[in-house]
Amino acid sequence: MYKVIGGLKTRAFRVIWMLEELGQPYELIPAAPRSDEAKAYNPTGKVPALMDGDELLTDSVAIMQYLADKHGMLTAPAGTIARARQDAMLFWLIDEFDAILWAAAKHSFVWPKDMRVPEIKDSLKAEFGRAAATLAERLKGPFLMGITIHTSKPMRTTESAAWQQCSSISWVKLLLRPISQRLPSLPMVPRETRVIPGISSIFSGQCPE
Repeated sequence: MYKVIGGLKTRAFRVIWMLEELGQPYELIPAAPRSDEAKAYNPTGKVPALMDGDELLTDSVAIMQYLADKHGMLTAPAGTIARARQDAMLFWLIDEFDAILWAAAKHSFVWPKDMRVPEIKDSLKAEFGRAAATLAERLKGPFLMGITIHTSKPMRTTESAAWQQCSSISWVKLLLRPISQRLPSLPMVPRETRVIPGISSIFSGQCPE
């Protein structure tokens, strides 16, 4: 059985949803980032981490792709055009959504006040708005990759849902609106997330960080 080190309020949420979609049993080891519990598995203290037998894997995106490849689900086969497009979408989302949101979070509430640079948030807002508009135009079906669910959906959709519900950064909700209009599968409120396979058993209105 897999062991997931982390919690629902961290990016371990992505890995947990992936395992639920795959129908694979797992044990959740609650651990906050940089806690002693996390460092017992990963010396850096970062979460999530995944134990597959005696092997430790880190980084949520790498873990999800490993699980998809291992179980032959939720991914296009390696070496195919479809996989290249899937990877391109995934890496683009990491660069244009994840990095911007995390930077905004750090300068809004994560870092101590003396380390925050409020002036940077206007440029982050502009970048995020441009990325959200681009993604809305790229959507061709009910999922990020068209008519099928791939690793990019748990990676990005969980976080979009969480930011919609939980973010104290007001412009995030506004700028995600064009995507929600084009992507019916994107969970924007807890009620809607309950109809998505896999997520229904783990989502309870909690706010991933």
